Amino acid sequence: MSAVAPETGLLGEVGAIAREAGTAILAIYRDEFAVEHKEDASPLTAADLAAQRVIAAGLARIAPDVPVLSEEARAAPWEQRRTWSRYWLVDPLDGTREFVKRNGEFTVNIALIEGHRPVLGVVLAPVTGELYAAADGQGAWLQQHAGGQWQPIGVRTLAAPAVVAGSRSHGNDTHEFLGTLLGTPYQPFPMGSSLKFCLIARAVADLYLRLGPTSEWDTAAAQCVLEQAGGAVLDLAGEPLRYNTEESVLNPEFLAVGDRGVDWKARLGRARPA
Repeated sequence: MSAVAPETGLLGEVGAIAREAGTAILAIYRDEFAVEHKEDASPLTAADLAAQRVIAAGLARIAPDVPVLSEEARAAPWEQRRTWSRYWLVDPLDGTREFVKRNGEFTVNIALIEGHRPVLGVVLAPVTGELYAAADGQGAWLQQHAGGQWQPIGVRTLAAPAVVAGSRSHGNDTHEFLGTLLGTPYQPFPMGSSLKFCLIARAVADLYLRLGPTSEWDTAAAQCVLEQAGGAVLDLAGEPLRYNTEESVLNPEFLAVGDRGVDWKARLGRARPA
């Protein structure tokens, strides 16, 4: 792991943009706010849009020639996106349901995609102030609060019982799948947004199984953090999750893991429904 913390350079700049977006979110979170709904019935607040404006301006300032794909901005047509070799992938407020519930488990996600994989990612939890940052060649880091010391983070060997992070707001029935996958009892750890990946990256949890739809902006930044911490995010065929490979921006179902010494591909082959 690199000994250079992400205080400067591109990763430091993106982390600063995430913190600025977090400040905009908290200004709304701590007051009364209205909730609208998108076409897919998911909630939308003024905080999503405020964070989007901050991030779009910040990325345009530091990398004006790199396109941006974001949940809260009109997506570029596939004919254009398919030509992108390098672009930003952003979720200005991941976990809007958690925001509306005021439980603090929401994040700002900013990733840089190159060659269909996230090579830089930052994940900010605005309420706690925790900022996760990672990039190829720099490892994965955690800053507990603005201006705090950067701490390197890394995954752990699969625990017994395994600690399984899971969604608070999307109640997929994963118990049978996880039972086959692990072969032993496990300990559930409910958590909102992309923080589930970060729990694995900092050796608090062991895996996260997602059966059901997610979008590419939901996972990319946290995937980078987890991969640079030593873990992996795999589709149910055991292959790494990839980005911008087709017109749809929906991910396949996936498994995020910490211990790469386990043969997850073989285990997925046994657990995956025929």
